[in-house]
Amino acid sequence: MADENPRERRLVDLSHVIEHGTVTLKGFPAPIICDYLSREASRAIYAEGTEFHIGRIDMIANTGTYVDAPFHRYADGKDLSELPLEWVADLEGVVVRATERAGRGIGPEAFAGLDVAGKAVLVHTGHAAHWGTDAYFEGHPYLTRAAAEHLRDAGARLVGIDSLNIDDTDDAARPVHTVLLGAEIPVAEHLRGLEQLPDAGFRFYAVPVKVKGFGTFPVRAFAAVG
Repeated sequence: MADENPRERRLVDLSHVIEHGTVTLKGFPAPIICDYLSREASRAIYAEGTEFHIGRIDMIANTGTYVDAPFHRYADGKDLSELPLEWVADLEGVVVRATERAGRGIGPEAFAGLDVAGKAVLVHTGHAAHWGTDAYFEGHPYLTRAAAEHLRDAGARLVGIDSLNIDDTDDAARPVHTVLLGAEIPVAEHLRGLEQLPDAGFRFYAVPVKVKGFGTFPVRAFAAVG
């Protein structure tokens, strides 16, 4: 007999809005968003009463909420056009709560006893609350190399964080990107809304545009809960 009260699936948006002038990474250019063809100008092209808008955007790939493919770190790694959908879509997800951490670095102990094999592992630090302020660029939480090695060895399929960078930006070697992307584990950065998700029991999606020769691009990351 069919369930008379099936649970309604809920979609949770985990992406920041990209607007004209949005600064994602300090020191990098903000996107320029404008008209290519305005509605007013289009009236001279189409029939009376018909108008369209065509927008134009000039931005770096690392804008808003985005996913890094292996090519971002490795010249011979898979770029966005080669990224299998199975790596970034319809993944079983788990959230690791790191809002009460002792310091900025999040080590392997945060994932102890957690089954991450084949899953999207989303690290909830609470740092997304600072988006759009100077505080977002200061003292951001990050994963340690040991945490990245643990997640790699445990079989994580994707790792995401609601912070400025999954690495400590004071470490120019970028060990977490090096470990994860070297193991073909995509990285999602600048997530938001992880407090809205349960610790488990959801599906995660973060699909970038299929661009050849790019290793990073914005995504509309979301979770399906229920």
